[in-house]
Amino acid sequence: MHKFTPRALVLLGPTASGKTALALELAKLISIEIISLDSALVYKGMDIGTAKPSKEELAKVPHHLIDICEPNESYSAASFREDTIRLVNEICQRGNLPLICGGTMMYYKALVDGLSPLPATDEKVREKIRLEGETLGWPVLHERLKTIDPALYKKLAPMDKQRISRALEVYEMTGRSVSSFIEEHQGDKCPFPIKEAVILPDADRLELRKLIYERFLKMLENGLIAEVEKLRARGDLNLNLPSMRSVGYRQVWEYLDGLYSYEEMIDKAVIATARLAKHQMTWLRGGLKADRLVLSLRQKDAKVKLLELAQSVLNL
Repeated sequence: MHKFTPRALVLLGPTASGKTALALELAKLISIEIISLDSALVYKGMDIGTAKPSKEELAKVPHHLIDICEPNESYSAASFREDTIRLVNEICQRGNLPLICGGTMMYYKALVDGLSPLPATDEKVREKIRLEGETLGWPVLHERLKTIDPALYKKLAPMDKQRISRALEVYEMTGRSVSSFIEEHQGDKCPFPIKEAVILPDADRLELRKLIYERFLKMLENGLIAEVEKLRARGDLNLNLPSMRSVGYRQVWEYLDGLYSYEEMIDKAVIATARLAKHQMTWLRGGLKADRLVLSLRQKDAKVKLLELAQSVLNL
């Protein structure tokens, strides 16, 4: 394949939707390199609970933005945007097609719409808000946004701790809402053309919960608890770090702390994963381009449709 100007194919979907499997099928038909769009896959030593591609899968097609950070480090949406723009250029120069694949919608929004110039985090303010959330309950703090930032209040779930905390932190530091920063900043749009494909599960809510349950049991069988024990033994990790807040890891960590039983741990992990999937699907149904390709794994021609879309990207 000849070298071509930067462009990318994007494959989005909620957790447990089969994105990786479809991406690997596409790799059999066209020269692609996968850029991971997953905020947990960046961390080393977190393999089982993140459903990280196996060594065999990684050997079949080049992957990027996997195992690039230690779990005690932070990797931001800004870092993802910068790395992805660089990688898309490099991959296209090699004559391959970049496939951005994953489900971390905050990262994808940063790539497509740019980033708002929000103030840097103040750890003292963040800790103060975290303690309030733990004491009063996050739904109470969510209600504060009703007057501080009504636009954001409508978008956030009452238990979206991370974004509620950030919104209150920004307001306490600046006296301004997050929405006001976003409105005045147009953002740097994605510097290359993209085409979007989205996988939405065929399963209804109960079926999806069952799939998530079975997937988590498989993770436990594969050694998730031992993986978390090894991470705990490092001595430099805690539940306030973004890595350890990842779904599954937090629940196993708290189980090892003796906060609840094995069965309760499974239930909490499944509920948290289902909540994440619901949030992702809500975003996917409302936050993408009108011309996106919508797929399901039960669709017999899903691979063919994705290949056709990939060919259209090459012809841009």
